[in-house]
Amino acid sequence: MTPVGIEPLPVRVATATDATALCALVNSAYRGDSSRHGWTTEADLLGGQRTDVAALETFIREGAREGTHVMLLNEDTAGAACCVQLERRGDEAYLGMLTVRPTDQGAGRGRGLLEAAERHVRNVWGARAVSMTVIEQRDELIAWYERRGYRRTGQTAPFPYGDLRFGEPKRPDLRFVVMRKELN
Repeated sequence: MTPVGIEPLPVRVATATDATALCALVNSAYRGDSSRHGWTTEADLLGGQRTDVAALETFIREGAREGTHVMLLNEDTAGAACCVQLERRGDEAYLGMLTVRPTDQGAGRGRGLLEAAERHVRNVWGARAVSMTVIEQRDELIAWYERRGYRRTGQTAPFPYGDLRFGEPKRPDLRFVVMRKELN
């Protein structure tokens, strides 16, 4: 629910031509020194990239063709401000890569994007629930999602060690917790 006095965040479906800007945004928010300007950094857990241009282009193109996944994008005068990856999985949706420019984090943009994503999957795909995975060691981020109605399912998933497309782990105990929210 959008708080009183705050307009819904305007988003659009990203195209493959957005992949370079999206890649820069995502990597700046999750990895390296730039990510330390926000609170969602994974820099202490992972090095390397979070994603690459080719992976984003493929995801966007396949999604447009199959109608099963999209990247929602919010822009401002400085360019790509925030984005989120959505995948259709039957009557549910998977949400990943919720990203806000590090210097804009904490101002409500992430909450607005999450609400826009939930509206999209409910209204366009008819999804009844949204699931996601979050690195277990990210207590503050898990708590943020819990305040927005997501709950831990009790399930976990292994971290893809050895697959540098997902980064370079800095510790041996990474894994994901699965979270889920029922949509009204």
